[in-house]
Amino acid sequence: MSKDGEKTGWKESIWNSRTREFLGRTASSWGLILLFYVVFYIFLAGLFALTMYVMLQTLDEHKPTWQDRLSTPGMVIRPKSDETYEIIYNVDKTETWDMYAPALDKFLSPYNNSFQAEKNNECTPDQYFLQEDSGDVKNNPKRSCQFNRTILEECSGINDRQYGYQDGKPCIIIKLNRVIGMLPGINGQAPFVTCGPKREDSDKIGEMVYYPPNGTFNLMYYPYYGKKAQVNYSQPLVAVKFLNITANQDVNIECRINANNIPVGSERDKFAGRVSFKLRINTI
Repeated sequence: MSKDGEKTGWKESIWNSRTREFLGRTASSWGLILLFYVVFYIFLAGLFALTMYVMLQTLDEHKPTWQDRLSTPGMVIRPKSDETYEIIYNVDKTETWDMYAPALDKFLSPYNNSFQAEKNNECTPDQYFLQEDSGDVKNNPKRSCQFNRTILEECSGINDRQYGYQDGKPCIIIKLNRVIGMLPGINGQAPFVTCGPKREDSDKIGEMVYYPPNGTFNLMYYPYYGKKAQVNYSQPLVAVKFLNITANQDVNIECRINANNIPVGSERDKFAGRVSFKLRINTI
């Protein structure tokens, strides 16, 4: 008898047919609870949506409100074979250097003169290309200055399709990372790149040629206004051609940006305002 009572009590705790309660609550009680949580979560969703809407109204679609950027922009090189920044090849073994030319061709294809003439403007050199907004009227999209591939001359890949690698006179392309609003240089002095050997390799680097002359980043490519505001922006480049570097030896090279308002990078950050790489050209 007691077993039947326990069985009946267990069933009634789930569904009581006399009081018509499910898990101790009537249908109206469950309905009120469900209504409460529906209203509660709708309120939370609405509050979240309102908060996001208000926050988004404070943001500029084309320019970040806050920029936590380094005072010294980074530098990178092309071609880049791996993360160690080492370019090692044998002049007589085509398979050791034939990957560099296609990599540079791909990198420089947006700089073809025909593409630049179609997308970008001819600008006045040696001065900033300022395109300020007029009060609440946004001057977007902003125009960009042409950087034609032919500026790189012997390192453009137009006359020499192999960029000098087959002759042991390789070209290295250098670019400065984009920083929104940066105005490098003061009093009309454009930033420029210099490359040199590390101390232990001072007698191995030989002669170098820069393109454009003196390795300058012309002021007309600054300031940069951001990817959305300046969709066709062409980052200026500097090419360095090594004419008679010592063969069959490792040559450690460092290239730096020089500008009178860009501080020298920290020793803890090897890419702040400089880039280091190893170049080895084997002939045996």
